[in-house]
Amino acid sequence: MAYTMYLDGVPLPITPSKLDIRTGNQNKTVTLINEGEINILKSPGLIDVSFDALIPQTPYPFAIYPDGFKDVEHFLSKFEELKAEKTPFQFILSRVTPSGKLLFDTNIKVALEEWRIIEDAREGLDLTVSIKLKQYKAYGTKLVNVTTSTSASSPPIASVTEPRDDSSAPKPKTY
Repeated sequence: MAYTMYLDGVPLPITPSKLDIRTGNQNKTVTLINEGEINILKSPGLIDVSFDALIPQTPYPFAIYPDGFKDVEHFLSKFEELKAEKTPFQFILSRVTPSGKLLFDTNIKVALEEWRIIEDAREGLDLTVSIKLKQYKAYGTKLVNVTTSTSASSPPIASVTEPRDDSSAPKPKTY
């Protein structure tokens, strides 16, 4: 089975052998006087993804290099950029059988929570980078217009006004 992993469109040369994807929990447990403990079910929390990626210092025949071999500095500067920019990006894990049949994809918008370099003599010149990602969900305020009619039998009608696209507007400076 072939797995290909992308962080912000950049493929990792060697897909990690182990990946941990966890869905957060927001359920609340309370103890009632006569009924014992109960669980109040809530919406699921954000998804956490963690893995250790081997970043080679030399080209390997089993590694994936769509745009040619990239050195360790390329990947470390990309991780630094993802953390420093404070913007979400796409995490994609594509799973394909040896015959080429697509199994399923993991494709979520995430933020880079943490990354650290692990140097181990058993890996030779190569580096292992431990990465933790957290799902990002866009948020913002919405303007709701409620229209009421003069007839008592018809209910009020609510409509949401989409906010304007201000992605091209300059970001305010924070101090």
